[in-house]
Amino acid sequence: MKPNIHPDYRPVVFRDRNTGKEFFTRSTVVSEESIEWQDGNTYPLVHVDISSDSHPFWTGTAKVMDNEGRVAAFNRRYGGDK
Repeated sequence: MKPNIHPDYRPVVFRDRNTGKEFFTRSTVVSEESIEWQDGNTYPLVHVDISSDSHPFWTGTAKVMDNEGRVAAFNRRYGGDK
């Protein structure tokens, strides 16, 4: 790899805005905020709108909107099977 062209890959804390859950991981994202983590060190803090802690698919609250197939819905609307 070429030197000095890649962003800094470092530990970061992500906080879900909906649930307040915090995730410690590594990323290249840049943030002005910081937080003291459980290990006593300070890391950049990034707020995310949705994560696996609040996403309907992962929480089991997802709703199926289309119970009939798309082809059946098309045929019902436009009379494909006459």
